[in-house]
Parts: sequence; C-alpha cells; structure tokens
Amino acid sequence: MTTESKIRPWPITVLGTFFLVGAVLSLTSSVSLLLPGSFLEPIWRLNTRAHDSMIRLGLGGVVLMFVVSVSCAAAAVGLWRGSRWGHRLAVSLIGINLLGDVANARSGTEPRAIVGVPIAAATLVYLMSGQGRRFFKQSSAV
Repeated sequence: MTTESKIRPWPITVLGTFFLVGAVLSLTSSVSLLLPGSFLEPIWRLNTRAHDSMIRLGLGGVVLMFVVSVSCAAAAVGLWRGSRWGHRLAVSLIGINLLGDVANARSGTEPRAIVGVPIAAATLVYLMSGQGRRFFKQSSAV
C-alpha cells in the first residue's frame, strides 16, 4: 500500500469527529439522567421534550444514552482506523438515525427532524459510494 492510499479522506475525518462529539454528548446526557438536578441539568434546555421522554424511561433512558455513546465512540474509532467494521457501524448508525428522523418528522413528534433527513441520506450516499468505500477497502486495520 502506498503512502498516498493511507490518507484518510476529509469526509471520513469529519464523520469520525462527528461520531466522537456524539459519544461525548450522549455520555453527558446519560450522566445527567443518572444525576438529576446536577450541574448538567441545564443541557436539557436545548431539548426539553427529549428530556421528558428520557425521564419517563427511567434507568432505561440512562442505559439507552450510554449505549448510544459507546456505539458512537466505536464508530469514531473504526472510521479513524479505516476498519471495515467501522464503516459498517457508521452506515448502520446513520441509517438508524435516518429512520428515526423520518418517523419523528412524519408523526409530528419532532417536525424539525426533517432537517436531518437529507443530511443523513447524503452521508449514506457518500459512505456507500465507491469514493466512500475505497478507503475502507485499502485499509486492513482490525
């Protein structure tokens, strides 16, 4: 493999960073749900509807946000390494997000979710394209 073929495409770097930020934010959400009334509570002002939903889930909301955090962290690592499993995990997570955005927008639960639909779709198109997959085929990192 030449040095040039090991260069991570900038969209993969951006997506890996996005997943890393998602991991930190969802971990913060999980901790704030575990410690209600703590200094982290104000973060929920950004989305009070989500906070109410997570509170109703009880400990399940904490676990859900922790699983999201671990999944995002794993996707970030896999994308950064150029691992095929990282590519598959990223495609799966973006696909799940796309389905959630469509369902939320369609049901009226969260009409603003429609904004995420073209972003997630474009990301999937890139990841599934020859250009998006090439980096993962060249890298054999486990």
